[in-house]
Amino acid sequence: MPSVDHSTIERLRRSSIVAEDVWFLSGPTKPGEAVLHIPVDGSPHIVGRKSGVSLKLHYRTVSGQHAALWVENGALMLKDMGSTNGTYINGKRIEEDQTFRISEEDLIHFAEAPFRVRRQSPTGMTNGTYAENVCDQALALVQFDRLMSERLVRPHFQSIIDIKTSQSIGFEILGRGSVFGLESVGAMFQAAEQLNLEVELSRLLRWEGIRVGRDLPDRPTLFVNTHPREMEDGKGLIDSLVKVRDMTGNTDLVLEIHESAVTNPALMQSLSSAMNDLNIRLAYDDFGSGQARLAELIEARPHFVKFDISLVRGIDRANDQRRGMLATLVKMVRDLDIQALAEGIETPDEADVCRELGFDLAQGFFYGRPSPA
Repeated sequence: MPSVDHSTIERLRRSSIVAEDVWFLSGPTKPGEAVLHIPVDGSPHIVGRKSGVSLKLHYRTVSGQHAALWVENGALMLKDMGSTNGTYINGKRIEEDQTFRISEEDLIHFAEAPFRVRRQSPTGMTNGTYAENVCDQALALVQFDRLMSERLVRPHFQSIIDIKTSQSIGFEILGRGSVFGLESVGAMFQAAEQLNLEVELSRLLRWEGIRVGRDLPDRPTLFVNTHPREMEDGKGLIDSLVKVRDMTGNTDLVLEIHESAVTNPALMQSLSSAMNDLNIRLAYDDFGSGQARLAELIEARPHFVKFDISLVRGIDRANDQRRGMLATLVKMVRDLDIQALAEGIETPDEADVCRELGFDLAQGFFYGRPSPA
């Protein structure tokens, strides 16, 4: 949990400011840094990139003397000092040399550097620690538009291996964000859901992942994900994959569809036919996480079934009934000439048992964590 510098707290306690609330900026001073809580204790408090300012930010888009803040009659005031890339309050760029009153919880961007405004009364500073998480929903929404427009996503790749030989047969493409507050795929989709942009985000992650992955050595098989909402518009999904195929040439692709989305046999048959025309194979993802959709395995047969981590985790310590159930499911899948893949293997003992149960393929931290190309 981030904390405020205690020497600064004591200095503020001894000053005349202690009679009033103390204002803070919460955010990182350079890319990749943890969140800091920085008191606005200068008059003015100059923010910029050059040495000697009150708050030095290590971002190339921040100007030498970017903006000024000060406290006036208990209120926090802000003025842009003619910066090149601008100062933004809640996503809106402010005019140069105009003074603005800032409220608690406002989001301030000094160019690309994001900060949330906090206020704390002197009596509340008992340990100098804040419980709030600066990477909250509002900040994520402000950042999400930039992530999409500038395509600020970083594909990561996790090995999928032949469980008998331990040789890699391909990679699943997993997305990560490159902007503050939206680094994880969960945070990205949480913001996308608020803006009804899950489909657009899913297509961006898929496109960027394949664009990078097609140039990996030995041209491995690439497993790419879909969002369940993409299944509501089968034609839109197919059209997006036609463009992907045009971009990738003969790269071997596998399209992963979550088992909860496999609910419309007619749609699945149509999708399966289109994927066959595009030479893209199908995988059902997270099989067994909810209702194992056995009928769909027959009606629209995929090439792969990825067994959910909940079935695999701790299988080496499971009782005979659980092992027997999983062995039956694996056999059923393989009898349909579908390759069975165990997700989420983390230990050598889990790997050994999954091999004994008849899995063809495996994936998990035991074989390698997701990493950039």
